[in-house]
Amino acid sequence: MHEINDELTERIIGCCFKVHRDLGPGFIEKIYQNALIIELDNSIIGYEREKTYNVTYSNMEVGKLRVDLLVEGKVILELKSLEGNIPGLFENQLASYLKAAKLNTGLLVNFGAKSCQLRRILNNHRNQDIKSL
Repeated sequence: MHEINDELTERIIGCCFKVHRDLGPGFIEKIYQNALIIELDNSIIGYEREKTYNVTYSNMEVGKLRVDLLVEGKVILELKSLEGNIPGLFENQLASYLKAAKLNTGLLVNFGAKSCQLRRILNNHRNQDIKSL
């Protein structure tokens, strides 16, 4: 069974809620990212900002992707500032990031809505590589 990182995700979620509670909706994504980094620092939670991963296909690099935050080397955070609900497109995007990074857990966070919206996405295909047929 894959590690889900429940304790870490709960701590991250607490930081996200604090940022949203203090700033509210309406700012651009980068402002929320900067505020969240302050909260992660205050909570002594390690992170890498805008971590880049290679995407491979048939053992060949076909591109790169960049995640907003990689927390403790275990959880990818994808941040948004959108009115309304999080579209499924962004859940699929985060699932692809998890697969490329070979990680289990991601959090999709929308700071733009009236209340902070979070989706935890789990990678069910961690050890599967994309192969040509």
